Amino acid sequence: MDIDPEYYVQGVRSGNRKALAKTITLIESSLPKHQDLISRVLDQLLPFTGKSVRLGITGVPGVGKSTFIEALGMNLVERHHRVAILAVDPSSTQSGGSIMGDKTRMEKLSVHKNAFIRPSPAGGTLGGVSRKTRESLLVCEAAGFDVIIIETVGVGQSEVSVASMVDFFLLLMLAGAGDDLQGIKRGILELADAIAVNKADGDNFERAMQAKNIYTEAMHLFSPDTVDWSPPVLTCSSLNMDGIEEVWETVLDHHGKLSATGALEQKRKKQALAWMRTLLEDGLKDWFYYLPVVKKSLPKLTRAVERGETTPTAAVKMILNFLNN
Repeated sequence: MDIDPEYYVQGVRSGNRKALAKTITLIESSLPKHQDLISRVLDQLLPFTGKSVRLGITGVPGVGKSTFIEALGMNLVERHHRVAILAVDPSSTQSGGSIMGDKTRMEKLSVHKNAFIRPSPAGGTLGGVSRKTRESLLVCEAAGFDVIIIETVGVGQSEVSVASMVDFFLLLMLAGAGDDLQGIKRGILELADAIAVNKADGDNFERAMQAKNIYTEAMHLFSPDTVDWSPPVLTCSSLNMDGIEEVWETVLDHHGKLSATGALEQKRKKQALAWMRTLLEDGLKDWFYYLPVVKKSLPKLTRAVERGETTPTAAVKMILNFLNN
């Protein structure tokens, strides 16, 4: 792999797909030399970032996320947008590799010259979200993509992680799946900037409209994050391309209103600071566990806790006391 930052910087800026893919591979590498290199690359690319619409999409399994994203993506590239999709896939529990299903499902979009799809391994992080997705987003922006879509795996904490790095968070829902509000966590509804009831077609159309009314009532229970926006509930059919344009117009409406008031800039600043704190906490954790005194004492204290010879509280206190001596 090349070690000159200029190769990556110039390659990304010129729209070289091979260089873009290699840069993201570098981001995903855990080797210290690669992390040092990508840090220098990102510093040079940073002035060319921030000009895209950042859209996060989540939904329950079976909601048709990939079909929806391809429908939306095709609509956008036909309008001459350049679209990058970061599909955060669950990692294999045995190999840690990425399941490449999203790219194979988006057959039309994956071969379009104005689209770039990157399935990334989640790497076992909380909620299945890649820690490196933020850097990949910045690199795609520097490469000239003006719409960045981040798809979550739709489980656990992943929605919170993705919502913390995008401008607009879209929740896809289904109708006719029993009690419509069952299994929807309050926190996820609070994160949503809009809900779209997918598969509103054929025999399911009436149920989709009923579900829209239910979700609309549910959203009235929450206070919006900003006085400039009340999350709407939409319906769409990815299969028939119905409602897809309305969803995008909603994203643009939100982006325009927040940009006009300065709320979007403030939101991104808060996200960047939160990201810095997360990286700092992760770095401190790594530093702590690699300390010789911790590596030496932790296994013994772990066994002592397992045997009931000491309490977790006492064990932690002993380790922290070692650091003060």
